[in-house]
Amino acid sequence: MAYRLLRYFIFFLGLTFFGLGNAIAVKVQSLGLHPWEVLNVALFHRFGFTIGTWSIICGLVLVLIAFVVDRKYINIGTFLNTLSIGPIMDFFLHLNILPHETDHWWLNLLILLMGIIISGIGGGIYVAAGIGAGPRDGFMLSISEKTGLSVSRARIVVESTILIIGFILGGPVFIMTFAYTFIQSPIFQFSMKLMRSYIASLNRKHKGRLEISL
Repeated sequence: MAYRLLRYFIFFLGLTFFGLGNAIAVKVQSLGLHPWEVLNVALFHRFGFTIGTWSIICGLVLVLIAFVVDRKYINIGTFLNTLSIGPIMDFFLHLNILPHETDHWWLNLLILLMGIIISGIGGGIYVAAGIGAGPRDGFMLSISEKTGLSVSRARIVVESTILIIGFILGGPVFIMTFAYTFIQSPIFQFSMKLMRSYIASLNRKHKGRLEISL
């Protein structure tokens, strides 16, 4: 029980870092954002609500599509991810403590890189917890399986489509939009590997205690 609770704690810790990183990036959005955030910001400017609310709405739409296409990628973690990251982003944005965009491009770039790094670390942490894939990941895995495309190609197709929609709606697309994934992915992979090793060591200790008690 304690081990499972710890995994959920790690999961929500990762979501918190991921939401914080996205919120920091939104503050310097003129340099460009990740395609999904381009769409969320565009919808926010067009129709109101909050960026976090649009994150939830888009996530729920993807969950619904994935449920129809291939529901095996949907579980409790998918819904927790969908319903948590948006409010976490809004929370940090409403606190008004995050660094704001400046008149210096290099300083804005540093702020954006900080956001990308934090969200990359958070993504790796919550995936490593093994509670479940997020709505975007589940959707892309479903698309990959049904179309025969590799996961990487499915991701490119989906994110390119989302980027085009976000751009048409007036979302913040610039040079860092295209560099975002290349910077974030290695950080995500490193964070996930490190956290999985840590969780595996905790699992071994947990099983060892159970064996001793028996």
